[in-house]
Amino acid sequence: VTDIGLPPETGAAALMTIGVVNIISAYTTGVLGGRFSKVKMLSVMYLSRAVFISAMLLAPPTELTIYIFAAGMGLSWLSTVPLTSGLVAVMFGTQYMTMLFGFVFFGHQIGSFFGVYLGGLLFDETGSYNIVWWIGAGLGVFAALVHLPISEKPVQRAPLAP
Repeated sequence: VTDIGLPPETGAAALMTIGVVNIISAYTTGVLGGRFSKVKMLSVMYLSRAVFISAMLLAPPTELTIYIFAAGMGLSWLSTVPLTSGLVAVMFGTQYMTMLFGFVFFGHQIGSFFGVYLGGLLFDETGSYNIVWWIGAGLGVFAALVHLPISEKPVQRAPLAP
């Protein structure tokens, strides 16, 4: 936020906004995920990230823009957790859910590491985070599309050998 000329307090308030909206959206998607397609909801969440990132980049850099962006990211950030864990339970059952969701979470942490690391490298090269944000928007569209063909039903297991 300070890189675009806004005060540090705006960044702090934006982080608070993300956190508060995360609480509401994670609970809400957990409830809605029990009634509607988790796959479609995940796709909408990922696509909405791309929309909010793109809108933030295209809008003038104001405090209001940052707060709207923060609320949008809060809506789509942790709201994916109950949907993803619900899909793991539906597809693979609950017996190994902790291990399987652990793999999902681990994969997200690897992605986060590379995102931050490569974001820093690109900032050092260009003096701006804009390319990183555009890559994030592209990845949001990609994630939305990749999730659409997921079948929200138990995975057929091969019979155990005698």
